[in-house]
Amino acid sequence: MSFVQRPDPELAATSGQLPSVREAGFAGARAGAGVFEIRIDQSKETFPCRPTESVLQGMGRLGRRAIPAGCVNGGCGVCKVEILTGEFMTGAMSRAHVSEAEEQGGIVLACKVFPRSNLSLKVVGKIAKSVGVLIPGAGLPRASD
Repeated sequence: MSFVQRPDPELAATSGQLPSVREAGFAGARAGAGVFEIRIDQSKETFPCRPTESVLQGMGRLGRRAIPAGCVNGGCGVCKVEILTGEFMTGAMSRAHVSEAEEQGGIVLACKVFPRSNLSLKVVGKIAKSVGVLIPGAGLPRASD
């Protein structure tokens, strides 16, 4: 997986911090498309997300609960995800929960990641077991073993 870093002055002006861009080998939609599709690998759930909102905000806006949420400010690590495919930007995250090496490898906090293309991700946070197996007919996640 190769990652590229470049600044986005438009997002920096709205957030006050200069985030970084990461690419995870995906040739899908690019910035400017308006809305991107986010796919949760474990549950196969998808939802739309605007480039101006974090993945966690996009999910929450629709009342979805596929990614566990905690402080929603990059400090608790509960919403830790691994970006499998796609291009994205990140805001500041607590190094206590995401090391520089993890971030370079695509592991980020969903509350601080902004899509720049369609994304596929895997929940890897502290309570990732609650995501994963779908109960047939119920459409709700069931904790896996």
